[in-house]
Amino acid sequence: MSIGILYQDGLKEYDFGEGHPFRGERYELFYKFLTEKLPEDNNYKILKAEPATDQDLLLICDRNYIEFTRGYYEAAAYGISYPGRFTDFHSMDNIPTGKPGKLEEAARLVVGQAKLACQLIQDGKFQKVISIGGGLHHAKQNYGEGFCLYNDIAFCARYLLQNYSLERILILDTDAHTGNGTYDYFQEEPRVLLIDIHEDPLAIYPSTGFASEIGSGAGTGYTINIPLPLYAGNDSYKLAFESIIEPVTAEFKPEIIICNGGSDPHFADTLTNLGLTVAGFRMVGEKIQNMAEVCGGRVIDLIASGYNRSVLAASWLAMIAGLAGFNVQIEGPVPIPEQYREDQILERTQQVIEEVKKYTGEYWKSLR
Repeated sequence: MSIGILYQDGLKEYDFGEGHPFRGERYELFYKFLTEKLPEDNNYKILKAEPATDQDLLLICDRNYIEFTRGYYEAAAYGISYPGRFTDFHSMDNIPTGKPGKLEEAARLVVGQAKLACQLIQDGKFQKVISIGGGLHHAKQNYGEGFCLYNDIAFCARYLLQNYSLERILILDTDAHTGNGTYDYFQEEPRVLLIDIHEDPLAIYPSTGFASEIGSGAGTGYTINIPLPLYAGNDSYKLAFESIIEPVTAEFKPEIIICNGGSDPHFADTLTNLGLTVAGFRMVGEKIQNMAEVCGGRVIDLIASGYNRSVLAASWLAMIAGLAGFNVQIEGPVPIPEQYREDQILERTQQVIEEVKKYTGEYWKSLR
C-alpha cells in the first residue's frame, strides 16, 4: 500500500516573514526535492485537505483565542495593526517580521491535514500518512508560542479519542525541542502516551522536558522525556530507541502512532545542538516503522521543523524513506564533521537513559 502525503501550495503561507527563522519556503523546497528524488507513481499519493473550521479548532482551543489569532494574523498579512494585547494570546516569538504570509489560514490547513490523516487511516485508505507542515507542538490550548499557532498533534489525538474511541495512542516527538504544548494537553490523560526525545532543556527553548516530568494525576507515568546531551548523534538515538522507546511501545501496545519532528536534530541545524546525520534520520524512520507493527503499521507523521535549508529536504525525505521503506538513495548534503562520524556522547546518553528509567521504571515493567 502506498503512503499518503498531505501537501498543497497554501502551506507556504505559514511564513513569519523575512528575518524570522520559520519561513514558508521550506515546504516548496521539500516538495521539489521529493518529486525529483522519488516520483509519485506507486510510491505515494499527494493529497490535499480542506482547512480546519472553527468547529474543528474548538476541539483544541477556546473561541476567544481562535478569534484573536485569526484577526491578528489576517491584519499582519496586510501590514495593519489589530486591537488587543498580543501577549495575552501569544509569545513574542510568534510576532511576524517584515511581510508575513497568511499564517492563520495556513495553520488551519495544517489542522485540516491532521483531521484528514486520521480519517484516511481509520477508514483503511492508508496505513501511513505524512502531513507536511504539521507538528506544531509548542501551541497550547489558548496560547501560541514557539512559531506554533494551533497544535495539530493535539488535534489528532483528541479527534481519534472523540470520533473513533481509541484507548491507546502513542505520540512520539522527535523534534529537537520538547513539545511543551502537547504535554500541556495530555499530561493527565492515560489514554495518550507521550514519548519526547529532545535536546537537554537546560540548553534550549522551551526549557522543559526533564526526565522528572512524567505527567500528573491519572496520567502520571504516561509522559516519558528523554533529554539527550548536547551533540548526541546516531548511536545515542539508537540506544534511546532500543533502551526506552521500543520496549515501552511494545508494552503499551498503541492502536496508532502519531509522530512529529523534522530536521532540527541534524548536526548542521542553526538553532539546535544535536548530531543526527541523514543516515540517522533514515534509521529513526526505520525504527518507527518496526515499532508500528504492534498497531498494524498505522502511523501519522507530522513534519515541519528544521532551520537550515541546506539539510532540511534530505533529512525529511530520509526519515520518510525509513518509515515507508522507500528504496531511494539520499546523500548527506553537507560534509560530516569528525565529531559526528562517531558518537562521542554515548556514555553520557547512557547516563540519561538510566535517569529516565529511575523516574519511569515504576510505571513500565520493560524499564525496570
